[in-house]
Amino acid sequence: MKQFLGIDTSNYTTSAALLSDEEIVQKKQLLPVKEGQLGLRQSDAVFHHVQQLPNILEPLLHSFSGVSAIGVSSRPRDLEGSYMPCFTVGYGTAKTLSDAFQIPLYCFSHQAGHIAAALYGAGCLELLEQKFLAYHVSGGTTEAVLVTPDPQWVFTCEIVASSLDLKGGQAVDRVGVMLGLPFPAGRELEALALRWDKPCKVYPSMKGADFCLSGIENQCKKMYDQKRSPEEIARYCLELLLASLDQSCQELRKKYGNLPLVFAGGVMSNVIIRDALTAKYRAYFAPPEFSADNAAGIAVLAALQEGEL
Repeated sequence: MKQFLGIDTSNYTTSAALLSDEEIVQKKQLLPVKEGQLGLRQSDAVFHHVQQLPNILEPLLHSFSGVSAIGVSSRPRDLEGSYMPCFTVGYGTAKTLSDAFQIPLYCFSHQAGHIAAALYGAGCLELLEQKFLAYHVSGGTTEAVLVTPDPQWVFTCEIVASSLDLKGGQAVDRVGVMLGLPFPAGRELEALALRWDKPCKVYPSMKGADFCLSGIENQCKKMYDQKRSPEEIARYCLELLLASLDQSCQELRKKYGNLPLVFAGGVMSNVIIRDALTAKYRAYFAPPEFSADNAAGIAVLAALQEGEL
């Protein structure tokens, strides 16, 4: 198989991936966030990507002479006007490499990369031959899209449901930081939640298939003020997020039928959410290494554009 390079410079992670012989080598580095903060300004994210991307790419460029095409995430989503400055760092580097080595450059959205990474990691790329529903749940996006095969772009995405306020990753990180966990807080919050084995009564706030997640932060803050245990608060947070996604899935299946369900994005590496939705819907989830922000899906999309995989 030929080699394909993917580059992704999201608001959380600098990452690159090299796909060859149906295997992916990933290199990634989180953007540094000061203790107690909940993210970065775009100007700071751009600065850190400029500093980190050369080191991320260096071990992959040793074999660059065999690369047939480059993929890069140039925008957050496949919508007109979708833009975030941090993605210009990856695009500029990819464009320079493409011009220097005279190889094709393909631009994709960060969201499309997440979905492709989930499909690749779950071993279900064949779903690209049909329509399916995909949830992208991260710190910057929480929405469901109807994915349709497309000969020009591999697939297209139509938003069919979303969080109307907080994103899933924002809710998780805000609760985690409140509990004294480092940002991003997903992994540590999950570890806390798994130590709580009693039921949590949760009531998702729904508007059709859409949902509101600000209640997660509000209720967890109330529990925190009541001196409830960190383990219970963490479990409540994740159970309410799970219930919101579950109710949304039910509503979408009423409208679209039993289309396959795919879950992508960093929050979907959570074992509590993954196990519950897999059991109920036989949903497809990516392994953890393909859930958080990564360039693997971008490399996969470049390969698909070139007729590979």
